[in-house]
Amino acid sequence: MITIGLLGLGRMGLHIAVRLHDAGHRVIGYDPSAQACASAAEHGIVIATSVHDLAKQARIIWLMVPAGKLIDDVLAELLPLMHKDDIIIDGGNSLYLDSIRRYNDCAAHGIAFIDCGTSGGLAGLTNGYSLMIGGDKQAVAHVQEAFDAIGAPNGVEHVGPAGAGHYVKMVHNGIEYAMLQAYGEGFDLLKHGHYPDLDLKQVASVWQHGSVIRSWIVELCRDVFAKDQELTSVSGAIGENATGKWTSEEAQRRNIPVKLIDESLAIRAWSRTTGGNYGTKVVALLRQAFGGHNLGGK
Repeated sequence: MITIGLLGLGRMGLHIAVRLHDAGHRVIGYDPSAQACASAAEHGIVIATSVHDLAKQARIIWLMVPAGKLIDDVLAELLPLMHKDDIIIDGGNSLYLDSIRRYNDCAAHGIAFIDCGTSGGLAGLTNGYSLMIGGDKQAVAHVQEAFDAIGAPNGVEHVGPAGAGHYVKMVHNGIEYAMLQAYGEGFDLLKHGHYPDLDLKQVASVWQHGSVIRSWIVELCRDVFAKDQELTSVSGAIGENATGKWTSEEAQRRNIPVKLIDESLAIRAWSRTTGGNYGTKVVALLRQAFGGHNLGGK
């Protein structure tokens, strides 16, 4: 059993805390939201009263905080409170270059920093997550039990040094953008093509059994169309996080064409100004289904 402080008890943070707790580890959670803390407490998570209190009780801190300046602000508050050889894990969608910088900043304080790309959406609570881990081998090995508790079977890999975990997750998300768009466009053509009376739930179901394009996304498509095939009451505006854009920018720096990912980004931007079309409605509903993302391009 290990003790982990989990800072950030939103959707993903709560699910990670619950998986750790259910595996027999001691989890101490903190979130500025009293409601988030109350939800975690219902699952048996010990709740700290502040970031300072969290750092007093745990030598391993797992961050589930939105990417960007907020993580730097949290680290600025945490680092003076932590001890040499403590470990900080960033399990969010941070830019890999920021993770390398934060690794070096933590190292200057004698603290290990691990970047962990985390994929699995809402189903991760039940199925476990795909974890793409970057950082020093010794630090990763020290918390391997926690990664194994959170991860899906065969879904945990230490992929490389500092930043590598978030780099792999960044590219993963870029691929996700293009995949979702391809499914959305295909179902748009089925809905409005030569056979407009096709049962899209039936199509998604048969594709899920033995076809080359079967996937969890097709399974979610089936569930979407089981509820409503017309999608008339749904906005076609697709929201996005920064990871798709980061993938495109990295490809430009490396002079590697990623035309499908670039086009999917452009379509998302177009959808937010126009309301999109049937295909972008499918994508928006899929994002809600696997990740709990809001509809309406937010």
